[in-house]
Amino acid sequence: MKHYLLLAASITVLGLSACKKNDADSPSATSTMAGSEDTGMAAGGATDPAMAPDVAASSPAQTFANDAAASDTFEIQSSKLAQDKAQSSKVKAFAAQMIKAHTDSTAKLKAAAAKSSPAITPMPQLNATQQQALDDLNAKSGADFDTAYIQAQTQAHEMTLDKLKAYAASGENAPLKAFATTLIPTVTAHLNMAKGL
Repeated sequence: MKHYLLLAASITVLGLSACKKNDADSPSATSTMAGSEDTGMAAGGATDPAMAPDVAASSPAQTFANDAAASDTFEIQSSKLAQDKAQSSKVKAFAAQMIKAHTDSTAKLKAAAAKSSPAITPMPQLNATQQQALDDLNAKSGADFDTAYIQAQTQAHEMTLDKLKAYAASGENAPLKAFATTLIPTVTAHLNMAKGL
């Protein structure tokens, strides 16, 4: 009888030790947004990164794809707000261009990600900074909205441009590197347009 109790206690202790080790080694025990900055590219809709699905980039290519997808989502969502809330016709016209351009960019990103080996699925998860900017825009209207939208567009395009240039220079995924390279002139033009509003 003593042997059975000793064996049962040993199994329990070993089982608990294994659970603790697995918890410490699990990706959820570490930062779920490793390698992803809290600014710049993002496109999705989660408001709390801690509640987001584990889209921690398992590779720099996945991080870049996620950031690019999030950037497009932010541009599209903020520009849709501008279509409704902006006072300036120039701002509304710029917003319409952004919706079209970033919808096209999303399609190009998905195509490049699909060509990757292994294929990558971009996760358009807005980071906390992007979500806050979107919330701030949603609370404004008229001239106040126009000012805030122009500022948000300028900052977002600057961040996106930095990430595109970095990945174009040193990215390891050929299809995504080509995507980044071809998008640099477009994003540069958008940034200049935003600064000129």
